[in-house]
Amino acid sequence: MTGRTADGKWVVGATPAVAGLATLCAATALTSVIAGALWPVYLAVAIAVVGGAGVLLRATRLPAVLVSLGQVLALACLLVTIFTRSGVLVFLPGPQSLQDLVEVLAQAMGEVQTGVPPVPDSPAMRCLVMLAIGLVAVLVDGLAVGAAAPAASGLVLLCVFAVPASLADEMLPLWTFALGAGAFAMLLAVDGQHRHQAWRGRLPNGGRQGSGPAATAVAGLSVVIALVVGGSLTLVGTVGRLPGTGEEIGGGSGGLGIDPMTELRGMLDQGATREMFRVRGLPSSAYLRAMTLREYVPGKGWQLGGNMPEGVSARGELPAQPGDPGDGRVTSVRIEPVSWVDNWLPVYGRPRLIDDVDENWRYDPARGMVYSVRARKSEPYRLDTVLESPAADTLRRVSGVPDVDPAYQEAPGVSERVAELARDVVAGQGNQFDRATALYRHFTDGTQGFTYTTETGGDNRPDALEDFLFNGKRGYCEQYASAMAIMARSVGMPARVALGFTAGFPTEDFQTITTQDAHAWVEIYFAGYGWMTFDPTPLSDGRGVTPPYISGMEADDEEDGSSATAATTTTTTAPSGSATAGSTAPDAQAQGGTTQAEEQVPTWHLVALAVAAALAALLTWLVLATGRPGGPPWLRLPWLRPTALAAAAAAWVAALALAAALLWWELAIALVLVAAAVAPAGIREWRRRARLRAVAGLGPDAAGAAWQELVAESVDRGTRVPNTETVRAAARRLVKAHNLDEQGRDGLRAVVGAVERSWYSTRAEADPSLPRAVDEVRASMNRNAPLALKAKVLPRSVLQPKPPVSPDTDE
Repeated sequence: MTGRTADGKWVVGATPAVAGLATLCAATALTSVIAGALWPVYLAVAIAVVGGAGVLLRATRLPAVLVSLGQVLALACLLVTIFTRSGVLVFLPGPQSLQDLVEVLAQAMGEVQTGVPPVPDSPAMRCLVMLAIGLVAVLVDGLAVGAAAPAASGLVLLCVFAVPASLADEMLPLWTFALGAGAFAMLLAVDGQHRHQAWRGRLPNGGRQGSGPAATAVAGLSVVIALVVGGSLTLVGTVGRLPGTGEEIGGGSGGLGIDPMTELRGMLDQGATREMFRVRGLPSSAYLRAMTLREYVPGKGWQLGGNMPEGVSARGELPAQPGDPGDGRVTSVRIEPVSWVDNWLPVYGRPRLIDDVDENWRYDPARGMVYSVRARKSEPYRLDTVLESPAADTLRRVSGVPDVDPAYQEAPGVSERVAELARDVVAGQGNQFDRATALYRHFTDGTQGFTYTTETGGDNRPDALEDFLFNGKRGYCEQYASAMAIMARSVGMPARVALGFTAGFPTEDFQTITTQDAHAWVEIYFAGYGWMTFDPTPLSDGRGVTPPYISGMEADDEEDGSSATAATTTTTTAPSGSATAGSTAPDAQAQGGTTQAEEQVPTWHLVALAVAAALAALLTWLVLATGRPGGPPWLRLPWLRPTALAAAAAAWVAALALAAALLWWELAIALVLVAAAVAPAGIREWRRRARLRAVAGLGPDAAGAAWQELVAESVDRGTRVPNTETVRAAARRLVKAHNLDEQGRDGLRAVVGAVERSWYSTRAEADPSLPRAVDEVRASMNRNAPLALKAKVLPRSVLQPKPPVSPDTDE
């Protein structure tokens, strides 16, 4: 463990390092759900910071709770330094930096909710992983080191495996279990060795009782946490997520296991754009509909509304939707899901037939959705559908009571102010089509000040609708669709919110649809013609689709209306051959103005990092091996331990600098400069500890080590002791130069006597009072000639070790 032994020696055991290694090895299970090679490096840095903070804080003998809190603070400082630019003094958490960090984590959660394992190795995902596994490292360190209960930490590490196991389609790789089990076994072995040494009185707290009761309590708590976390995290991500409870689709009041609007925001917010579909045979731009939301719940927003019916098989010919006259020209479209794994299979227009899908997909004509009980990825499928729509004059002539489910006209909880606004907007319009168009233009014609932005998230407060309509007037597509749909219902029009994708952008011979094309719009029901699209979101990037009955085109003009196509497809075409799973949308710039694609790390950099880390670990083992009794004779060579220690320190600095360079080269340079600045003080401290250990051992070299340490203390204070001067003459020089008091002079006499006896006496052991005499001389020097800060940082005994040859030479 870590602490002081009965004879005052400070001991840092291997348990903290092995506990960190066990956490890192367990985290390799995340390779099944996170792509890339950089996030493990970030994770190793976070675990090292947590472990190092624990060692330093335990050296001050703080309570275990404060040690864990300090580790959490160190982790927060690391996250603020890496993922924000607003920390106090760069690295300290402040209100703004914590807010920025929460935004990064929210972006990561959006990627988790909408991504398909393995999700991209984005900066937001690295932040989330560093936070989650960093907290696991705090808990494992607290159990294995602080509570001396490493066996209980195994349950915590098992929880790390549970998360990717619940999200990944395939079984986790065997090597991750091997690494995790091996590291955990090493942790138990190291702890057993420490307990044996503690029983022999060679480690701190050697006589304390076993940790059986504490380990049992912690193990029980870990089991509870594992069950709760394991049961809740299965709802995260697209794989393994159910649309409801039980065997029915959309069970429960919410319909979905997660809020569909949250899923939409997650797609729009995630840092790395992912390709979702490739579509061939689409003659003109159209919306790809994944699901429709029927129920509006005040304070919660739009939801599926009730359970999904049994429906019909989605393979083969499909029944017509309500109001669909069954006519129109059929277009055959080929849709290839790339990264889409969900309960919903998107379709265009008014579907007539779906081919090349398995029997697990069902079709509900009332909602116009294809769905399955379990989330799954479909093979490429053929969709025969009608994309044509009636002309505006045809829709103006629609009259009569809508032959549709009355639930589509319910508008519960809508305030009178919102209803009055809807009535004012549609005032003077004599038919349903003109009323719907008036609502549509209220949001899109630019006269009301509405602006599309992704800088504001969905807000389901009871007054959020009013705030959006009358005050903010800025929001996502979901806010526009929600507002128009509820306003349409408040004036008697059947309406629903549809979720899906815009047209995407052309790539080679197909349309590429990405996460950035995720969209929400409104569909209004017209008796005898079905659901018509009205998109109130004022998009300015050309991704919106304007139906011909709104744009003024006749139905027959849709095929050759080049202006409509130009206005509704994306404005930038991806280069040929770029439509891979990682292709970006034309708007490939993130909200912060930086490109989504990250610069590739050179291979030599990763190789150098691996070599430096391996060399550092090997040299560290060599340093630990030279300090143990027994072993081969070459391990006891006097020069081996200091040489290996210096080389290990240099290798660790190089490894940390190369790891920091993956973040910023400036950070790596700063790390090297800091290491160079503290190296002299570190060397001086290591030499001091080595000499004092020799003095405390009272061996044959104790007196020499005591004299060397006192001379080094004098040199640090500016006094140079010539190598030709006798011990007694040098002692008189020390007394005069540092103004030693009576206690210091007595201690110095005892040290001089011990040195002379070691030269001439036949006794190998030193005087037992020697350690106390050395402490008295050092204490007198600190009282009467305290070291300046410069002398502590740049000790002369290290920087100018060569003594003068003449007694007259003095600095």
